[in-house]
Amino acid sequence: MFDGVLAIVAGVIALAWAADQFVIGAARVALMRRVPALVVGVVIIGFGTSAPELLVSALAVADDNTGVAIGNVVGSNLANLTLLLGMGALIVPLTVQSRTVRVEAPLVLASTIAFGVAVQDGVGRWEGIALAAGLVASLAIVVRQPASASPVPDAVGEDVTELADAEHHRIGIESARTAVGLVATVGSAQLLLWGALRVADETGLSGGFVGVTLVAVGTSLPELVTVIQSARRRQTDLIVGNLLGSNLFNALAVGGIIGILGGPPVDDPALTITATGAAIGAAVIATVAMVTRRTVTRSEGAVLIVLYLAVLPLLT
Repeated sequence: MFDGVLAIVAGVIALAWAADQFVIGAARVALMRRVPALVVGVVIIGFGTSAPELLVSALAVADDNTGVAIGNVVGSNLANLTLLLGMGALIVPLTVQSRTVRVEAPLVLASTIAFGVAVQDGVGRWEGIALAAGLVASLAIVVRQPASASPVPDAVGEDVTELADAEHHRIGIESARTAVGLVATVGSAQLLLWGALRVADETGLSGGFVGVTLVAVGTSLPELVTVIQSARRRQTDLIVGNLLGSNLFNALAVGGIIGILGGPPVDDPALTITATGAAIGAAVIATVAMVTRRTVTRSEGAVLIVLYLAVLPLLT
């Protein structure tokens, strides 16, 4: 089992670095190509921070480990809106924009419920297509909303409009950074998945539980890095927006890929009922916390972290 644990640790470290390079490179290339900053922030950054979940889940389905794929989505969404949101709120109370309460939070709640319903009988191809179509519709709604007064930041806490500065960045170098980041993300995702399955085989744990815990936390590292860096800079909009955007992509994009690839159905109530129910409950509680006084307070952050830790024993 030691080699499995070692593979998980190495995969997680490599995944965090690779995903970060992919996001930075893609954002810089897009901005230098005159792609609007809002589109970069919502689409490219949102996709980039969810790339680990998408790749790990796709590889798991291809290997007939649908439980790991679904557990990865559910576990990442659960961790984002409990553990990570709570950590951010403990560092600094998170002020939430009115647009987030009106638009992004309801979309994330609806997408989480849609994915939870889809997994009950296995995510079929038509359900996968419906989830992917929901992603397109959601992005159209988000992009059409009036832009906020504050700039759209990238995954490392910079204003993305500064990333396109031709005096400091070259498109050839950033294109290479994007390609290397993508290839490294694929490789590290495969290593993380192999290690997680190895640990599952050695310990007798279900693939779903491993997906909800080890794999999900590992693939959520890009979001964790964003939370810590943004909290230190008191960029609270970035924390909330990144976590909500990640959950939207996880439920609809990664969920859609799972269905379209056609993995076998999962018969694990701890995953399809308990874990998905917990993810939906976390989305509801987080939304309520955002609506009340438009701030996620330190005490609410502590409650979210306790809820995450309390749910874990129920998933075995």
